[in-house]
Amino acid sequence: MEIDVNMLVSTIVYALLGVALMGGSFFVVTKAVPFSVRKEIEADQNVALAVLVGSMFLGIAIIIAASISG
Repeated sequence: MEIDVNMLVSTIVYALLGVALMGGSFFVVTKAVPFSVRKEIEADQNVALAVLVGSMFLGIAIIIAASISG
């Protein structure tokens, strides 16, 4: 079994780019809202906000995957 080095490198680069974009989008959202997202989810047990943030991650992941794949 032969490994294509170019494909391996591009996969790693795109994976890192996707993780960076996900982290950046979470940073933007946490700065855009007037309350602490972490405090609301962890301390106040706000399940609705946790579902919203999880949905945001899924939506952004789908957008990033579609843009990377072509």
